[in-house]
Parts: sequence; structure tokens; C-alpha cells
Amino acid sequence: MSNGSNQQSETKPDSKTNSNTKTKKPSIVNVAVAVIHYKDQYLLGFRDATQHQGNRYEFVGGKIEANESVAQALIREVAEETGILLDNNTVVKLGRLHHDYGDKQVSLQVYKIELTAEQYEQHKHREQGLEGQALTWVSKSKLLTGEYHLPAANKTILEWLKLPSKIAITYPLAHFGTNTDAAAAWLQYHQEKLASESWVYIRLKDVNSKHLAEQLITARPDILAILPNDNEQPLNGQGSLTANETEMGQRIVAEHLTHSTLMQCFDGVGNPTALTQSLSKDHPLIVSCHNIASITAANQLANMRIQQGLPPVIGTFVSPVLATQTHPNDVPLGWEAWSALAELADMPVIGLGGLEPAMLNQALQYGGISVAGIRQFI
Repeated sequence: MSNGSNQQSETKPDSKTNSNTKTKKPSIVNVAVAVIHYKDQYLLGFRDATQHQGNRYEFVGGKIEANESVAQALIREVAEETGILLDNNTVVKLGRLHHDYGDKQVSLQVYKIELTAEQYEQHKHREQGLEGQALTWVSKSKLLTGEYHLPAANKTILEWLKLPSKIAITYPLAHFGTNTDAAAAWLQYHQEKLASESWVYIRLKDVNSKHLAEQLITARPDILAILPNDNEQPLNGQGSLTANETEMGQRIVAEHLTHSTLMQCFDGVGNPTALTQSLSKDHPLIVSCHNIASITAANQLANMRIQQGLPPVIGTFVSPVLATQTHPNDVPLGWEAWSALAELADMPVIGLGGLEPAMLNQALQYGGISVAGIRQFI
């Protein structure tokens, strides 16, 4: 379509039209990206120096052709580039990214695919793809620490890959209200029960007990914390940690926005409000979504933060999937409706509400990347 439009403009003698044609932004290239891995080993190709964004490593993928679905493009591109056949593998959406390189605009449709042991054994020693490109398997730790130079648009993908398959959420402080010292009981319970090296959303729901989050992080230096954003639950009056700020800050992996806070980020016509300027500029965000309107707001916030060079939105809790004791009056979405919302999200989707860790495979089948909860996760 763009080629026909350009040709039409060139046939007109009007110099103003010609000038507009010359300054017209390049058309958007839709690309399917396959983040292929086997356990903690990830497959990267290497772009030739003559290519756009050359001399960089990249995930396997390529342009989505006309009348071709993303899934079809993924399967075709991976087969053409590597010979790996993905027809029977689970393909999980990570998200969508829009990036302007100046000379080219790209829209990346990013999916994560885990190979079987047999597929990995068959392909792990191949150092060259079917199109002559170098191929290499790299460890997740080295990939995430930036040892492999990838195109700028991939920076957010690396942040997405940090999400674990399971996220624990703490009980609210009120859950321990029958104890003589509720705060001490809350702290002792979570200090003892949280799994080693887990991601934990520390949700106290008590503005007078913010210090407990810091105490838990101090008592369990192995955990990585998600905290409510500063507008909801600052750790102190200044909205920052009270002690060992640098070290503690490194163990905060994200800040969380509730559904209501997310919806306050934009006005009725979709313009950002002043609230968006007060969100964390130091940590990625995870947001809560319950419907199409909040998914739309999450996508807008995610795109805005990428454009501003801020830490990205790395995930969304979409809930409730099933009935839950925490919110007994909320009508559960069910897996089908949850999957429809997950497909609309431009970031990884985390299942929440009535779930347990054993339901991870079900979440993957329905378009999620992770599951979260309280009772079955601690």
C-alpha cells in the first residue's frame, strides 16, 4: 500500500506534494520475534555489518508477510533461519513493542518458545543458520547482564525475561489481626514461609505499617520485592527506603500500580494526567488490569514509558481468573475471557485469582507467562 501511495505522489507536479513525500516517515515494519530457549539457554543470531542494526546479536525472527498471522510468521521464519520446527511447541506471547530507529520504524510481536530436550540436542552444536548467519546459545544470566549487544528495541524484552514463572503475594496485615502483635506475627510468618530467592509482592494494605516491608527485605536478603508504588504505600514520608537505600533499592524489582491508580493515569480522552509524572523513574512497573479499559491504559502507559526512556512496564496482573477467597464478591473471568484480555496486552501477562503454582502450564496455554497468588504460593 505504501509503495502505491508513493508512486501516486511522484506523478503529481505539485512541488509541495513532492516535498511532503520526501519528508514522510518510513512505514512501519511488522516483525515476529521468537525468543527461543531450552531451560536457561537462549538462542541468538548475529546480524551482518551490512544489515540494519548490524554487528549486533538478535533473537530469531523476521517480517510478517501480508495475509500471514504472527504464529505463521514465527514458524516460517524460525524454520527458514535455523531449521527448527515449532509446529508442536507452546508459543507464549511476551508482548508488543514499537520502536523508531529514525531510518526505520518497527513493531515487534514478541513470543517465547521453549524447545524440547530432543530439539535442543539436535540444534545446540550448530554454529551457523540456514541463511549463513552465526548462531550461538547463551546463558540467561549473561544475556540479562548485557554481555551480548542487541538492538535498542530489545532492551525491554530483556526486562520482560526477568519475570519468574511464579510470584508470591504477602497476606495483608489484617490477616494477623487476632495476634497480640500483628506486625510481629506478619513478619515472622513471611520470613519463615517465603520460598528461597522468590519474587514477592509485599502488600500490607496498612499505611501505618510500611516499615514492615523494609524489615522483611532485610530479614530475607534472598528475595526480590515488588512494592506498591509511592503514591499508594511509600516506605517512609519521602517515598524511599529509610536505610541502606542503594543496596535495598537493588532488591526492588518493580513497583505495582493498582487498577484504580492505573486508570487515574489518563483522563477521559486518553491524555496522561499529572500522576504519570510521579510514577517511579527508578524501577519497572507491574500493573493490575481487570477489563479492556485497563488493558488499554496499561498499553498506553507502557508505550509512553518506553518513548521517555523510563524503566518499562514489565507485566500485568490480569484478574481474577477464578473465584478467590480474597475477593469473594468479584465475578471470575474464567480462562477463556482471561485469555482474550491477555491477547490485548502489550506486556507479559500474569495470572492472578484462585490459582496455584501447578496451574502454570494452563496459564501458558491461555496466553500468560506467569502465575501469582497468596495461599498456595507461600
